[in-house]
Amino acid sequence: MLNTLIIGASGYTGAELAAYLQRHPEIKLQGLMVSAQSTDAGKSLSDLYPQYKGVIDMSLQPLTDVSEAAKGIDIVFLATAHEVSHDIAPQFLAAGCVVFDLSGAYRVQDANFYPKYYGFEHKNNHWLMNAVYGLAEWQADKIKQAQLIAVPGCYPTVSQLALKPLLVKKLLDNSMPPVINATSGVSGAGRKASMTNSFCEVSLQPYGIFTHRHQPEIAAHLGTDVIFTPHLGNFARGILATITCKVKSGVSAEQIKAAYQSAYHNKPLVRLYEQGVPALKSVVGLPFCDIGFVLNGDYLIIVGTEDNLLKGAAAQAVQCMNIRFGFNETQSLL
Repeated sequence: MLNTLIIGASGYTGAELAAYLQRHPEIKLQGLMVSAQSTDAGKSLSDLYPQYKGVIDMSLQPLTDVSEAAKGIDIVFLATAHEVSHDIAPQFLAAGCVVFDLSGAYRVQDANFYPKYYGFEHKNNHWLMNAVYGLAEWQADKIKQAQLIAVPGCYPTVSQLALKPLLVKKLLDNSMPPVINATSGVSGAGRKASMTNSFCEVSLQPYGIFTHRHQPEIAAHLGTDVIFTPHLGNFARGILATITCKVKSGVSAEQIKAAYQSAYHNKPLVRLYEQGVPALKSVVGLPFCDIGFVLNGDYLIIVGTEDNLLKGAAAQAVQCMNIRFGFNETQSLL
């Protein structure tokens, strides 16, 4: 049994992590922690999330001393703000823990990226350069050896899973960058109350046009430029991405289908559609990314969808953990 901590357990992603890990046969969930300043400190997780009453009644403990918290711990999940993960990940790593960071603090191996897109200077260059990007279907060999796994963002996960097989097989026409229009539910903004993500205030709207931090994350890991526009939708959870591309002249639907089959035939958490495209309801509450496409001449529209809190966060983090420690890849997820 591996002793495991969740830091930032009171948030939506932290609670989903707790549910997965609590039922994992190889994991002993030793603690659920929040920041020392959190108003949730001392409460039970089931006080915040009544669906876990009688299932996860652990108290949320304040994190006041990382070295003390790390004693006897094998695995740490950081469901924390980017700046917090930046500061505390190296301390858990120094204590010998394997760290799965769900923030953006270690996702892009370029220190210049952080002041521009995250608003802080990255001071942990060693770990930034040694972090493994946890896009589970594509990084398994590296994940197996890693001590720090930077779990991708929710928008980058669905976008990359949809595009990467076609880029690997060189089927896309590089004269037109893929155009990604993706809509997320309001849970992507977190639990903290705000007028901008209040359910009654939200109306379908794009945001972060040409400035969103996930655009360079997607482009860096795909190795090609993309045009990415996120939208906030008036629903609780899930992401649906509609991606418009141009394929090279003569590329057929069968070639596209073969590229996806080659990439994902043995990947249990990516589901491919033989006909048509997926809807958001296909994946909400489930750990899958669903992908379908329609080709018309040289133009291709791909639709990918996932639960932003699951395949876009908690489920992928647990999937990475399963890969890292040699467990069944879908253990506790299915």
